[in-house]
Amino acid sequence: MRHLKAHRKLGRTTEHRISMLRNLATSLINSREDRIVTTLPKAKELRPYVERAITLSRRAAALEGDRAEVMSVHLRRQAASFFHAGNYRRAITTRRGQTPPPRTAGVAALTRLFDELGERFKDRPGGYTRIIKMGRRSGDGAELAIIELVDNARDKEAKTTARKRAAKGSSKKKSAETKAESATKDKEEGAGE
Repeated sequence: MRHLKAHRKLGRTTEHRISMLRNLATSLINSREDRIVTTLPKAKELRPYVERAITLSRRAAALEGDRAEVMSVHLRRQAASFFHAGNYRRAITTRRGQTPPPRTAGVAALTRLFDELGERFKDRPGGYTRIIKMGRRSGDGAELAIIELVDNARDKEAKTTARKRAAKGSSKKKSAETKAESATKDKEEGAGE
């Protein structure tokens, strides 16, 4: 029996699995389209992992009061454990007159998480990601899926076009109804003469 063994092993050791989830989370947060393509089991494991990090940034965005700055730093440090640190040995490699190496993707993901995504999901109580099944991969038959952040630019654009279509459709209905009413009035007036 597998009691209290909740997560998928994904055919990897613990260290490899944690590192892979960190890489996937970094890729998802840093992606321009707010989506990545991966296999379905990886996407299902990544979803709670990323949503915990987003919840921490959401809490930091909602902080108020005199201790807000201290708590924000605390939440940022907690969220940093979900990504690769990236600044290890940074100070040692830079010498006088040399430009420092660029920060890694983990640091960029943490910055975007707290600056942009925390504000975006400030009023959302959960469910920050969506998994869309794509079918099977031709090489090995693995089931692929897209995992994406909700409330992205494509979602907003689709909502506005749907509203425009609905408004356009309702205006057509109204104009058809007014034409029908005027036709019945014309008939009644013609019959009354």
